[in-house]
Amino acid sequence: MCPRPAADYIHPVTQHPGTAVPPPPALPARRWLLPSALAGELDPDAGRDGRRPRRTARDWLVDSSCFLLAVFVGLVAADGVRGNPHLPHSLAVLDLVIGALACAAVWLRRRRPVELAAVLVLAGFLSDSAGGATLIALFTLAVHRPFRYVAWIGGVDLALVPPYYLWRPDPDVSYPAAVAFIVVLTSAALGWGMLVRAKRQLMLSLRDRARHAESEARLRAEQAQRLAREDIAREMHDVLAHRLTLLSVHAGALEFRPDAPREEVARAAGVIRESAHEALQDLREIIGVLRAGQPDDAGRPQPTLAGLDALAAESRDAGTKVVLDVRVADPAAVPASVGRTAYRIAQEGLTNARKHAPGSEVTVTATGAPGQGLTLTVRNPAPEGEVRPVPGSGQGLIGLAERATLAGGRLTHGPTRGGGFEVRAWLPWNGPAGAAEAEPGREPHA
Repeated sequence: MCPRPAADYIHPVTQHPGTAVPPPPALPARRWLLPSALAGELDPDAGRDGRRPRRTARDWLVDSSCFLLAVFVGLVAADGVRGNPHLPHSLAVLDLVIGALACAAVWLRRRRPVELAAVLVLAGFLSDSAGGATLIALFTLAVHRPFRYVAWIGGVDLALVPPYYLWRPDPDVSYPAAVAFIVVLTSAALGWGMLVRAKRQLMLSLRDRARHAESEARLRAEQAQRLAREDIAREMHDVLAHRLTLLSVHAGALEFRPDAPREEVARAAGVIRESAHEALQDLREIIGVLRAGQPDDAGRPQPTLAGLDALAAESRDAGTKVVLDVRVADPAAVPASVGRTAYRIAQEGLTNARKHAPGSEVTVTATGAPGQGLTLTVRNPAPEGEVRPVPGSGQGLIGLAERATLAGGRLTHGPTRGGGFEVRAWLPWNGPAGAAEAEPGREPHA
């Protein structure tokens, strides 16, 4: 028989658009132990040429056994037909002919199970010797087709049993016993076939779920990798923006002040050289992480809250007036991720102040304690005179707000009353007892 598509065996699992479902694994070497219909659904290479899968060794064994069983039941029934005094000779001959054709038709049960079952139900009503072939056809129908086919054809067969024994009574068995025996036997064949079908449905359903589970696992891994690469890209922006701003500011100073003293020119050139070297080194490390697929913690140690002193010193060497005020209860106890986020916010704030308010004094304040959170403020007054625009992406503050949100905190920024600018961030810092955190000045949620 021609195997049904997978939709007839199972309800397909809902799949998101664009999700690539991996092909099912190749069948083991003992493929001959499986039915051809089931092997065709499990084998990714079966049925690609439009033809039904070839019979396996198991199919040949089962089909041969079914044929022999139909012949055996037909011969037993034929012996009873010849000895039935109520049956004319012409009907006895017709019974044997129909029974022989029904037994031969058993070999078609895998190709046309519905048609074969419908024809053999009618043949069984006309021939006793076709009874075995009819039971096999009904069993095959229950295995390979949905319940609606079984209900219609099996129901018709069961409905024909009482009138059949009224038309051709059995001389050795009473009418109620004969009807009950055939009804029970037919129901058993149909029930056995539906049980086999249910087991196959379960096997295909588990296989389909396994395939989709593998697909979802691969999608989750790809999503995690994409998020990691986005974090690396965000880190690249924070690092390189700071370095390249130093290059731009000092290169601009050299361009507009060619008559500057040699000491200032040498200092600016040294800052440019050092910043370029650091930018190249950071870029090389980040690209190495992308190529190796390792987390962004590889390479040099990542900056923490303790690195604010070095950051302020670097900015002072570049000519920026920085006032650093760190009032943290225990800086060493600040989590590494929180400290790194605070460092990047301070770095971006100093970079923006150097761009938009050159020469102004920048105040960096860090306060906090376990259970209260860490508050970081970067503030600068209004610049003196007109400031020439410095090229930049303009996405630094957006990236800082996203970074603070991902860390579980918040970030605000905007101009101050005197015309200056302030960046204020609050980051969570879990206490030793798991106390609820609240930003200073706000009541904790009940």
